[in-house]
Amino acid sequence: MALWYSLNGLLLLLAYLLGSIPTGYWAGKLLQGIDIREHGSRSTGATNVLRTLGKGPAAIVLLVDILKGAAAIALVQAFYASAAIQPFVPPTLNPTLWAPWMVTLAGILVLLGHSKSIFLNFTGGKSVATSLGVLLTMNWMVGIGTLSVFLVVLAISRIVSLSSIAGAIAVCGLMVLFVQPVPYLLFAVVGGFYVILRHRANIQRLLSGTEPRLGEKMPETSPPSS
Repeated sequence: MALWYSLNGLLLLLAYLLGSIPTGYWAGKLLQGIDIREHGSRSTGATNVLRTLGKGPAAIVLLVDILKGAAAIALVQAFYASAAIQPFVPPTLNPTLWAPWMVTLAGILVLLGHSKSIFLNFTGGKSVATSLGVLLTMNWMVGIGTLSVFLVVLAISRIVSLSSIAGAIAVCGLMVLFVQPVPYLLFAVVGGFYVILRHRANIQRLLSGTEPRLGEKMPETSPPSS
């Protein structure tokens, strides 16, 4: 029993550490020798990388951040699909019932790792790209649906933060639409709320009409957005 819980704890720890990989921070250091947390929105995410370092670095950061989320979920799914775990499963436990809950916990932890990286004194990004990777691996139809909502709002508004918030709101409806299990619906609620919470500074700028559109620079005098 203890070994089973330890293995599951290790999976969750790996999910957090995967999320903590500071892609945007490394891009700033490697390409311009800067701490990207001191520029633009202070976020380590792809949008701030785009405004600070350019399109190429932003595309790489976006891809890696998506892969971080996907890897965390794929790791849990591969573990529970493996016949090698059978000797470690307690006789009173049904791994089929555990799997979606573990996927949900790993999804939440990889988001937490991205925005509260242990390698950056618990700072980071807003977990949007990483949450897309989680959703695409959790259920690709929900992931594509969320990405579609993001792109439609972005095409209309040209505001990344507004598009991200719209996507976070849409996830719950998409989970219901595609009849996903309760743990996944819980992830949609908790993860969506967390992503919106990470955008609270953006929401203030949206309300005041000062949120920059795609292609516009973030004023350096703006207060840090956590």
